[in-house]
Amino acid sequence: MALYVIIYIEPSSYLQRPIKIGYPLSDKHIKEDFLGFGLGLRTDHFEHILQHQPDIDWFEILSENYLVAGGKPRYYLEAIAEQYPLVMHGVSMSIGSTDPLDMDYLKALKKLSNDIQPKWISDHICWTSIHGINSHDLLPLPYTEETVKHVAERVRIVQDILGRRILLENVSSYLSYQDSTMDEWDFLSQVAEAADCLILLDINNIYVSARNHHFDPLDYLKKIDPRRVQQFHLAGHSDFGDYVIDTHDHDVSPPVWALYKAALERFGAVSTMIERDANIPEFPALYNELLEAKNIAKLTLPDHPALARSNFGARKLNKASQQTSVVTQHAMQQKLRG
Repeated sequence: MALYVIIYIEPSSYLQRPIKIGYPLSDKHIKEDFLGFGLGLRTDHFEHILQHQPDIDWFEILSENYLVAGGKPRYYLEAIAEQYPLVMHGVSMSIGSTDPLDMDYLKALKKLSNDIQPKWISDHICWTSIHGINSHDLLPLPYTEETVKHVAERVRIVQDILGRRILLENVSSYLSYQDSTMDEWDFLSQVAEAADCLILLDINNIYVSARNHHFDPLDYLKKIDPRRVQQFHLAGHSDFGDYVIDTHDHDVSPPVWALYKAALERFGAVSTMIERDANIPEFPALYNELLEAKNIAKLTLPDHPALARSNFGARKLNKASQQTSVVTQHAMQQKLRG
């Protein structure tokens, strides 16, 4: 049974002002360069990273964890930033809300960006707050022309403040809106085009939403403009049979690996990272799981020059990880046949 929720979105009159764009919209080179293969930077792994200096290509940080200057988190962040490229990923922008944009948050985000010089900044195409009340969740939007305009206007303001394009990530969803007039992939594409922003395509979220809403995830991939896709997320989920929840507390599943392979075929070499936010294993386990992503990319795009620029995996490609790759490839083939 589908669940429908009706939400009225008020006109965003406070946005009716000229918007100065702080970057050239006419750039032919839309995306940043391929970074390779990365991991989410988590406190559990700070010491391991600084002590062993693993050959990870880059790390993604959770922006909200580092907005306050000083303290132990910033000490470790600055030490790691001296050795690795970083990207910033947030959960508090609430880009789809009708609440006014949080200017204090955006100023802090820009200050952090100036301090660590990330390759890019991302957040989610969702809403998290209404009337000043934070839901502490990434809630989906109704997919309508009005919402496209509303979100695109806010993205342009954010990009003006930050002085750069941002990436918007698709969220996993568990309900539908009766007022939606288009598919999620069309909505995401239209917002990215109208705002001239980039896309962080979460492969696991596509799979989760496809299971929950009964659509073909390959249809999602086919409708997204490859020129806009800057980054992939991979993660685990919890499968309850009738529904799936994006939990980031499991390994990447075989059907998500299979969808990742299809995404590589569609978009080419895209900077890829694995998220793990709960039940976090020791660093070597995540390292070997990330090797799976690189192995699949090399098998899918054997002649792609960007992959040769990734240094990840050069120090350690042991028999255990090779055996894991064989098992995963078999599982992917079985899933695709099914």
